[in-house]
Amino acid sequence: MLRALAEIIRGEIKDPRVPEFTSVVAVNVAPDLKNCEAYISVLGDDAAAADALKGLNSASGYIRNCLAKKLNMRHTPDIHFHIDQSIAYGVDMSHKIDEVISADAARHVED
Repeated sequence: MLRALAEIIRGEIKDPRVPEFTSVVAVNVAPDLKNCEAYISVLGDDAAAADALKGLNSASGYIRNCLAKKLNMRHTPDIHFHIDQSIAYGVDMSHKIDEVISADAARHVED
């Protein structure tokens, strides 16, 4: 499901609100195959991510139709897109760790 969804978003969505560097990070499909939660990551600022989310939600019917053609499933789930903030959170934490390490190194040089 994740791979097929990523291929559809990358190759078949022509909405200008969805940037080329939109990645599907995770997909959770309900056991009854009625709903699917897709977590996406967008390279850019928060405005670009919000636009991509709007574009994907407006194209969810088309994406569902493409999934039905790609995957041989009894039911094609309704897709609900969400922005995944884990990559931005990881980058922010990495910067904070670097700041603490440099501050600690500067303190040891002064001692």
